[in-house]
Amino acid sequence: MLISLELFSAAQVAVRDCVGVRSDEQVLVITDEPLRTIGYAMWKAAKDLGCEVMIVEILPRRTNGEEPPSQVAALMKMVDVVFCPTSKSLTHTDSRRAASAQGVRVVTLPGVTEEIMVRCMNADYHRIAERTQKLCSMMEKTSTIRVKAPRGTDINLPIKGRTAHASTGLFREKGQWGNLPTGESYLAPLEGQSNGLVVVDGSMASIGMVKEPIRIEVKDGFATEITGGKESQKLRELLEPHGLDARNVAEFGIGTNDKAILTGNILEDEKVMGTIHIAFGDNKSMGGTVRVASHLDGLIKEPTVWFDDKKIMEAGRFLISV
Repeated sequence: MLISLELFSAAQVAVRDCVGVRSDEQVLVITDEPLRTIGYAMWKAAKDLGCEVMIVEILPRRTNGEEPPSQVAALMKMVDVVFCPTSKSLTHTDSRRAASAQGVRVVTLPGVTEEIMVRCMNADYHRIAERTQKLCSMMEKTSTIRVKAPRGTDINLPIKGRTAHASTGLFREKGQWGNLPTGESYLAPLEGQSNGLVVVDGSMASIGMVKEPIRIEVKDGFATEITGGKESQKLRELLEPHGLDARNVAEFGIGTNDKAILTGNILEDEKVMGTIHIAFGDNKSMGGTVRVASHLDGLIKEPTVWFDDKKIMEAGRFLISV
């Protein structure tokens, strides 16, 4: 299979620099047909380091958070590092969680494209790590996050006691996991307590760029009314098969990658500096209590954000030193 030099170079950065794969480690690459070329680039980058590396192609999953085949889940626990360039996300699966609990480093690349790999893997991940960890430290001292934005977003998200997660792009220690490309600080708001209005005006996971904003009314931690144009209808269709848990306010996140741009691919979009995202569905990976085979992020542009009474961002511009 032919891969470009630019893609191979990006894969090398991911494998060698971000994950620190060593020649004595065993590596598994899980991919599917739409991302086969990316999967092969990751496989070759690991192979060139001299380690034992396997590649497994699965059928594309139907939803973000749907489990891989049981045989693949078992294999994930038998290696040192797993890379998952797949068209649907394996991040919020029990299979990923079980592998991480065994000390496996797991990196997911849901829906990644060659363009995103080449652009975003050239970011300064040490600088991103500093920025991301600082925001996480601030969030863990916060009781309530409030977000307002020009299109109408106005929501309160109680978070007291929740652990914040730094997706830094550096996954070198046992059990670490996250996305590549990456750059976000995120956590799970307390279940049943978020209230307000979320207006998704950037992009929506599994939908893409939003032409007409999606208005999501939130009451007591769940999305109640979802209105707007074609995109809102599509979101309702995506949520419907999974029941009420798919409407759980699952995540609040802030993008910290200064190389990322808004493209319609949520893998990159949620990392864009100056944006925030709110997800619905599964939050178990983040320390929450809801397990459902759905996790859908909605991006909000030009947000103003308060951590309790401290305004840390205004119209998408940080007011703190990051």
